[in-house]
Amino acid sequence: MVSKGWFIPYIKENQKLFALVLFLGAIAVFSASMLMYTSGFLISKAATRPENILMVYVPIVAVRTFGISRSAARYAERLASHQLILTMIEKMRVRLYDMAERSAKQTKLGTGEMLGLLSEDVERLQDAYLKTIFPSIGALLLYAASIGALGLFSWPFAGLMLLYMALLVFVFPYITVLVNRARQIQMKKGRNELYSHLTDAVMGVSDWLFSGRQNDFVEGYERKEAKLLALEAAKHRFIRLRQFLAQLVIGGAVVFVVYWSGSVVQAGSMPHTLIAAFVLVLFPLTEAFLPLSDAAGDIPVYQHAVSRLNHYEEQSYEGLVEREAADETPVSDGVEAVCFDQVTFGYEVNKHVLKHFSFSLKQGESLALLGKSGAGKSTILKLLEGAVVPNQGVVSIQGKPVQSIQEEVSSYVSVLNQQPYLFDTSVLNNIRLGSPEATEEQVKEAARQVQLHDYIESLPEGYHTGVQETGVRFSGGERQRMALARILLQNTPIVVLDEPTVGLDPRTERELLETIFRVLKGKTVIWITHHLTGCEACDRMMFIEGGRIEMQGQHHDLLKENLRYQKLYEMDRPFSVV
Repeated sequence: MVSKGWFIPYIKENQKLFALVLFLGAIAVFSASMLMYTSGFLISKAATRPENILMVYVPIVAVRTFGISRSAARYAERLASHQLILTMIEKMRVRLYDMAERSAKQTKLGTGEMLGLLSEDVERLQDAYLKTIFPSIGALLLYAASIGALGLFSWPFAGLMLLYMALLVFVFPYITVLVNRARQIQMKKGRNELYSHLTDAVMGVSDWLFSGRQNDFVEGYERKEAKLLALEAAKHRFIRLRQFLAQLVIGGAVVFVVYWSGSVVQAGSMPHTLIAAFVLVLFPLTEAFLPLSDAAGDIPVYQHAVSRLNHYEEQSYEGLVEREAADETPVSDGVEAVCFDQVTFGYEVNKHVLKHFSFSLKQGESLALLGKSGAGKSTILKLLEGAVVPNQGVVSIQGKPVQSIQEEVSSYVSVLNQQPYLFDTSVLNNIRLGSPEATEEQVKEAARQVQLHDYIESLPEGYHTGVQETGVRFSGGERQRMALARILLQNTPIVVLDEPTVGLDPRTERELLETIFRVLKGKTVIWITHHLTGCEACDRMMFIEGGRIEMQGQHHDLLKENLRYQKLYEMDRPFSVV
């Protein structure tokens, strides 16, 4: 029941800022490359004693311009990237702490292991963006752009450099992944074990002291640390060897460029002042390519971190489902979820809306309540909510009179009205009204259940899109689904549907009803309605007239045995066909 990944969804939520980071990074590298290019040209041009000062003055201005733009773009890129990371990590931490709260009750995690999960793995996700995703995308774009620019001078040589520089861009990173995959995972596991082992031991230090086994703990810890240090030493040896080979590749690239540019100059196809420019521009380019190997080497660590997070998140959701299922069961055998016992009520003296009205519902049972306007359907809702008090009889919820739980009746009963009110705030806040303490991830999970998540994600600002007063920017079906998601967060055992499909077209009505009964399965549902469309989904049907029960039973039984119901069904049936 894991709801989403740990990378792409967060990038989609912040795609504008993500694009800005990449753009600023590209500007910084472009400025650095052009700085070296113009510097090389300036040096060569100045050495030729140009006949006009403008021949060197313009390159001098360009050098200054690119020098300033490189620093400014790099600074802006750092600000934007850290703002993006902080925004995403903030949401990840909320999701993780919510997961930890559920997991701690369902999995046998030590305190150290849980802290390691929340610190080590979050840090890895942060590094994945800063050290791998951003540099890799920027380097690949730069690789394509530089080969394309070189192709303007010579496509054969551009093809040669395409293959040669692929050593730094693709081959070395791939070899790094192959060599370090098992080693990196072992190192991460080792650090996690050391962290959890030390944390749990510190919290239980008195047990170690009282048992007299403190030396055993120290020796065991040192053995694990020695293994970890050996792995790290092997990793650093490989890195040093790879860096040495990479520098040889860069040296070879310089030789290739010098030879090619010299031959082109001799052929008269290019001025000699560009030789130094082409050579110097290699250094900022290769500087962007070198981190790719380190970035790729950490991919197995990120995969392991995500795998671990998904594992515990699955366990936490499984535990949540089990607890919710337990919460939805009756408090005790034989106690009805809803009971009207000989209830009589009237708004005026001697003018009763309900007369000796009795019915009961078990937990998880659904009832379709039908009748003409003024038959008493809305009065039943008011009595159940405790808004009015019966003149005679008792209305009880889970064996408790409504008057005795008046202050907390909202924790037992929730209502989906004909026109649920949406406030002039974000979609997130409107859904969260069902449970103000709900995390953003819980809100999104509720939206997924009512099949509204993808639509909300497509909005300009996603869950932070403004709803506007009364929700005018949304259709009737979308407003009802949003209110239904709010009810799911409220998580009451009893839900009253007060004609929620009034005003909807037949297709939207049918789809909404299917969603309602699917997500409310296991809850006690009272559906107040005027017609029979979709009533087959209810366990029982009850018609009231003049404050009394006119007929009740299951749909298929009434359809077989009750002539009046057969006529009503045939009259109403055309309206349920799409």
